[in-house]
Amino acid sequence: MDVPDRVRAVRVPRAGELEVTSVELPAPRPDEAVVRIGYGGVCGSDLHYWTHGNSGTSILREPLVLGHEVVGTVARTAADGSGPAEGTEVAVHPATPVDDGVTRYPADRPNLAPLGTYLGSAAHLPHTAGAFADYAVLPSRMLRPLPAGLSLRLAALTEPASVAWHGVARAGDVRGRSVLVVGAGPIGALTVGVLVRAGAEVTAVDLHERPLALATALGAHRVVDARDADAVRAVQPDVAIETSGSAPGLASAVESVTRGGIVVLVGMLPPGPQPVPVAVATVRELELRGSFRFNDEIDEVITALADGSLAVEPVISHEFDADDAVEAFRTAGDPAASSKVLLRF
Repeated sequence: MDVPDRVRAVRVPRAGELEVTSVELPAPRPDEAVVRIGYGGVCGSDLHYWTHGNSGTSILREPLVLGHEVVGTVARTAADGSGPAEGTEVAVHPATPVDDGVTRYPADRPNLAPLGTYLGSAAHLPHTAGAFADYAVLPSRMLRPLPAGLSLRLAALTEPASVAWHGVARAGDVRGRSVLVVGAGPIGALTVGVLVRAGAEVTAVDLHERPLALATALGAHRVVDARDADAVRAVQPDVAIETSGSAPGLASAVESVTRGGIVVLVGMLPPGPQPVPVAVATVRELELRGSFRFNDEIDEVITALADGSLAVEPVISHEFDADDAVEAFRTAGDPAASSKVLLRF
C-alpha cells in the first residue's frame, strides 16, 4: 500500500486553537508499522488540551497532534516482521510503559510506570504525538488485530471502553452489587455498559437528560438527576464509580456510597487540592481507589465488542469528517447534546 510523505492531521498549536493541517509522516523504525487511520474518538483530554492547554497535570508546551482513541488498517508492516500483516484492521493500545529506574510500582501494573507515554499526550517534553491523522507510524506492539465482523466504527470505542473496563475491575467483583456511576458522559456510559455486562445493579447520575437516557438505553436500572442531592445520597450503593472528573461529582460519590463501601476515581480531576469530604470517608471506612487508563484489558474489550456481550454502540452520537474537526470538537464539548464523537479519516 502506498504511503504518503505528508498527511492531514488534527493539531493543537496552542491553547484555544485547533487546526487541520499537513504534517510530515516520520520514517518508521524497524519495529514500527504504518497504520491508515479509519476512525478516531474525541476524548475529554483532547478537549482539555484545546480549550485549556492542559489535561490534568499534563501542560501543553508545544504544538501537539491529538488523538489516542484510534483504529485503522495496517498499510505497511514493521520491517522486523513483528505485528500484524499489511491489510489487517487493528485497534491501538496507545500506552508505552517507561521505568525511571528509581520509582517503585507494581510490576503487573505497567500503566503506573512513572515515565510512561501515551499517544496525544503533553505529559513529557517533547510531547508524544497522537494519531488523529490519515496515517500514523506506531510501534507494532500497540496494534491489536480486530476479529472478523467487528467494524472499525464500533471498534473505535475500544480505548475508552478499556478505560471503563479497568475502572470496573478496580472495584472488584460487582456481580449482584449495587453500583452508582457518577457522570454519564462517554466514559460513564461505557462504564454502565461494562457494569451491566458484569451483572451489577446500576444507577447512573448526571446533570443532563441526554446522558441519562443513554444510560437507560445501555441497561442502567435507575437514573437520577445529579441536582437532586437527596436522591443521590439515598441510593447508598456498595460501589460508586466517579467518571465526571469534577469535585462535586467526587463529593457526591463519597457521600452516597454505603458505609464500608468503595469509591473508584476514574474521572481526571484538575490538578491541585480538591474540596472532598474526606472526613466522611474516614468515619464510614470507605475505600478510595484510583483508576488510571488500563493494561491488557483491551484484549477482553475487543472480544466483548466482537461477540456483542458489550453492547455499547449507542454511545456513538456523532461522526464527522476529519476536515470538520473544529465542529466535531465543539459538538463533543457539549455534554447535553453529544456522547462519543468520532472523526472519520
